[in-house]
Amino acid sequence: MHARNCNTALSQSGKGSSTVRDHFIIALAGNPNVGKSTVFNRLTGMKQHTGNWPGKTVIKAEGAFYHRNRHYTLVDLPGTYSLHASSADEQVARDFICFSRPDITLVVSDATCLERNLNLVLQILEITSQVVLCVNLMDEAKRKRIQVDTARLAQELGIPVVGTSARSGQGLHRLKNVLDDMVGGKIVTDPRRVVYDQELESLVHQIEQRMGEYIPNWVNSRWLALRLLEGEFSLLNHITDNALADYPRGGLKEDMALCLP
Repeated sequence: MHARNCNTALSQSGKGSSTVRDHFIIALAGNPNVGKSTVFNRLTGMKQHTGNWPGKTVIKAEGAFYHRNRHYTLVDLPGTYSLHASSADEQVARDFICFSRPDITLVVSDATCLERNLNLVLQILEITSQVVLCVNLMDEAKRKRIQVDTARLAQELGIPVVGTSARSGQGLHRLKNVLDDMVGGKIVTDPRRVVYDQELESLVHQIEQRMGEYIPNWVNSRWLALRLLEGEFSLLNHITDNALADYPRGGLKEDMALCLP
């Protein structure tokens, strides 16, 4: 399933729809070497296929699994340390999370070096609140006498956190339950927001206010304002190119650029 197809599936389930959904899209993100591929293989088994992302040489892997009578498509994003789009891998991961609007972004981290992995988690939380953190390699952490308090981490981040050891399958059934509870509305997240200095926060607020009528409601205006301040103007093209029926108005890219101070 290409990103366009994912968008179509998601748009058919918009607010006000009377259709009961049983198919959901999950983006699988994480730093390199955190066991993300093992999690992917464990969840999807043989129900997977690979190809290339449209217009990219980056490998795209998709798989499927069923749980509690729901069908899930798991899209394995390239392993990245950030979403600043300084490489093809980072751009693919960022664009899928933002513009293909997966139902959940499942972020895999390494329990043995968790602090290094949290940078990506916080960046993803700037885009979407529908995030589950999988702290993988808990067996390795135990071997190194590292203790990870997943309950405290969940409280600090405001999202579900599940500890796993994917190689042995430990924790993966609970992970499936958490994913299912989230799409079923049983779990509501309240993610931690990074607060910047007063001057930057003021600029972000001004840009958000001035862009309000130009951007679709599925784009996180705060995240977009921060990226525009960093000079990532290509996002304006992505927003207009990926706009669906819920786009509030046919705003021109030039109009949106005028929102900048």
